[in-house]
Amino acid sequence: MENQMFCFQCQETAGCKGCTQRGVCGKKPETAGLQDLLTYVTKGLSAVTTQLRKEGTEVSSEVNHLVSVNLFTTITNANFDDAAITERISKTLAVKAELLAKVKDASSLPAAATWTGDEASYAAKAKTVGVLATKDEDIRSLRELITYGLKGLAAYTKHANALLEDDPEVDAFLQSTLAATLDDSLSVDDLVALTLKTGEYGVRGMALLDKANTETYGNPEITKVNIGVRKNPGILVSGHDLKDLEMLLEQTKGTGVDVYTHSEMLPAHYYPFFKKYDNFAGNYGNAWWKQTTEFESFHGPILMTTNCIVPPKDSYKDRLWTTGAAGYPGCKHIDAPYGQKKDFSELIAQAKTCAAPEEIETGEIVGGFAHAQVFALADQVVEAVKSGAIRKFIVMAGCDGRMKSREYYTEFAKALPKDTVILTAGCAKYKYIKLNLGDINGIPRVLDAGQCNDSYSLALIALKLKEVFGLDDVNQLPIVYNIAWYEQKAVIVLLALLSLGVKNIHLGPTLPAFLSPNVTNVLVKNFGIGGITDVDSDIKTMIG
Repeated sequence: MENQMFCFQCQETAGCKGCTQRGVCGKKPETAGLQDLLTYVTKGLSAVTTQLRKEGTEVSSEVNHLVSVNLFTTITNANFDDAAITERISKTLAVKAELLAKVKDASSLPAAATWTGDEASYAAKAKTVGVLATKDEDIRSLRELITYGLKGLAAYTKHANALLEDDPEVDAFLQSTLAATLDDSLSVDDLVALTLKTGEYGVRGMALLDKANTETYGNPEITKVNIGVRKNPGILVSGHDLKDLEMLLEQTKGTGVDVYTHSEMLPAHYYPFFKKYDNFAGNYGNAWWKQTTEFESFHGPILMTTNCIVPPKDSYKDRLWTTGAAGYPGCKHIDAPYGQKKDFSELIAQAKTCAAPEEIETGEIVGGFAHAQVFALADQVVEAVKSGAIRKFIVMAGCDGRMKSREYYTEFAKALPKDTVILTAGCAKYKYIKLNLGDINGIPRVLDAGQCNDSYSLALIALKLKEVFGLDDVNQLPIVYNIAWYEQKAVIVLLALLSLGVKNIHLGPTLPAFLSPNVTNVLVKNFGIGGITDVDSDIKTMIG
């Protein structure tokens, strides 16, 4: 039976059930179908690479990178360009055919590994391989939970790859697990175990990216970031890819064009490396979902290095550029192989013809509290906890979004007792980082570790505190978790925390639609996963 569009991978999915006509993100049914097919053929390729590894044949880093970028391309709000996705499907099928010829024993390979098709057959095939192709609700739920975790993991490894860091074992796991989501012999218990294993590799993937970032750009340090504007024309960089930012800053030196960060790119300011650029002006705007107004008032070109793209208005569409896994029809795309320079000259030339950004706010944001910086403050933090000055840490990492219900996180932060400290990472920070919440003995009450992948820092900080206080269990720490999620990178962060033994995480504003009632019960029973209610009740539950 053929499936129509069905997508429930993000928090905004229609009615908290699934998008069936058009994505809330703006994704068309045709695009959703092509993304389903790209996921399917990538699983097929992964089954082939997994078999080759079993037979002792090495798999190249180029193939590993192809798998990672394919998955990244299907993440919410990353790529809306049917032509680009179609091209990736065709390339994947060609690579798969080449590798399949090297397989000695193809008898146990799934249908996805042997499927061949041309472009004319893609639309029809796409309708048969979507989410609903798995009929059993619990198996489907776990397969999707794992797949979304792997999409998040692929996004993080892609950023590490851009900095020429690879972990072949992570790639091998990612591919074997993708292939396992096609295996009908796996039970619910098998898939639950594989879900936790995915979390373990999530920690490893984030560690790889942390190593790549810090060895290239230095350890983040406490930094004040200007949120006003200058008088020069500017380029706004959004997304997560620090290598793209580095190349752009290098090419704009001395041109009279300033570079600003947007949304998840804000934490680039915390790295010592980027402070040498005089034209690195500050951060403009807020989280991704406000871009339709903020990109308009910025006046200059915007470079989207990753998700999250909101379908652009005509008023600035000709100023929106994409790179890497990101794409939008009608917007210019710039790319180059890993290790080679991307040429941003056309984008810079456009910037020179544009007016300076319109000021939308003034002031500063303070951040840079990744693990090395917090470890340097460890004595101060431990003393504040021992003296009772800090009663609890609240991890409020994750994503922001446009739903009105997310105002809960602003109100929650405002209502927290003055002897609590928020640990944050990801764009969820925009709900409270500009509030004046004060400090405790010089320690700011909002400690921003960085991007969503820097949730790894928050895990390291928790493990360090566990060691310092001589505790047996990370759950004995005065730390509670109230995490906002939106898309698949938040899923791998959640699985990573579960794999580290963290329990009683509150997840909102809604629980994922892809969790079936039975799978939700497993997570509640084994890990104490819960939703959110109202601010007052949740503060009583979490803080006491």
